[in-house]
Amino acid sequence: MQHRIIVLGAGYTGAIVAGRLARRLHRDDVDITLVNAEPDFVERVRMHQLAAGQDLRPRPFSEMFAGTGVRLRLAKVTGVDVDRKTVAVVDAAGAGAGAEAGAEAGAEAGAAGELEYDTLVYALGSDWQDHGVPGAAEYADEVSSRGGALRLRARLAGLEAGRPVVVVGGGLTGVEAATEIAEARPDLDVALVARGALGDWLSPKGRGHLRKVFDRLGITVHENATVSAVGADRVTTADGAVVPAAVTVWTTGFAVHPIAGATALELAGTGQIVVDKTMRSVSHPDVYAVGDAALAMGPGDKPLRMSCASGTPAAWQAADAIAARLTGGKVPNMPIRYFNQCISLGRGEGLIQYVTADDRAVGAALTGRVAAVYKELVCKGAAWGVANPTMGLPVRRRRVVRETAGAARTVRASA
Repeated sequence: MQHRIIVLGAGYTGAIVAGRLARRLHRDDVDITLVNAEPDFVERVRMHQLAAGQDLRPRPFSEMFAGTGVRLRLAKVTGVDVDRKTVAVVDAAGAGAGAEAGAEAGAEAGAAGELEYDTLVYALGSDWQDHGVPGAAEYADEVSSRGGALRLRARLAGLEAGRPVVVVGGGLTGVEAATEIAEARPDLDVALVARGALGDWLSPKGRGHLRKVFDRLGITVHENATVSAVGADRVTTADGAVVPAAVTVWTTGFAVHPIAGATALELAGTGQIVVDKTMRSVSHPDVYAVGDAALAMGPGDKPLRMSCASGTPAAWQAADAIAARLTGGKVPNMPIRYFNQCISLGRGEGLIQYVTADDRAVGAALTGRVAAVYKELVCKGAAWGVANPTMGLPVRRRRVVRETAGAARTVRASA
């Protein structure tokens, strides 16, 4: 019998967990299945680039996980029963019925199935949320997904010169989207609506540089404004101001995938799964959650924000904890902390804001072309880590015995 590990979602965190487990655990003793609705990896941190008209390198999972022992199930997750330890799925077009990555796919789209697990890693991530603002869901575009970015790309491509584009949200995603669009389409009238002041979370140096880049790109900023409604050709703020918008881009935050909400897992008010420092569910020890789906505490007992910066080390932590518990090794407990915030401001400008361990800005910041190169290296490094999930890990196989259903069972693994 093999220990069945199912990883739901193949974004940055899910793909990293699956690949790391494939390196840590002997394939004769474990069965690792990665469930994802799309056949290739989506670089979510580059969706603003895709929306602005740039083409991204394809990264098929069939190539990434070829020869690792990870089985790719192309399917949409429709439910999780944590009491029965099963996952309900509906196969995507061309999905194989659990064949190893790289094998021929053949299942018909829409075929339903149920997967059983011994250990579950929940990494379904998040999507954009409209916060219930009237008209946002009907008229606004988003850049949190590849489909959304491609739809926005088509709309921007169809705009004539001089047409207004409004980005709603003054956080990292909004800033990157506004600058990318303004640089790629200097003929458009780009504006950003922010609830607070532009870059109010940055250091004085960071805020100054951000404002300088916005001025150079001709981006109009509406600060301390809350959008109360979105129309086909405008956004309206809470104080009654109307901002013309041929296209509205909504970047006001993320909502976690709703599947967990229908389970018996302990959840936070955000809908995230509450986990301990090893990313293990506090209510169901056979379930781990990573990335945006997990509520994990960081330095200063502050929840880790939804980000690649915290998601990647959380994925390492989860994979190593699972491997250690299966093999009787020492369970890692490395604190997850922040070092900087990397912001692209178009292709030629960037901003690296250095932060404290709990993500508060300090005075130091890197700006300009050097910062742009730095951010690009970070993005490439993150994608490389996903595309090469089993590289760089030591192999030290050992044998341990654990009891399963009253019988001793040997599990070989690399620690």
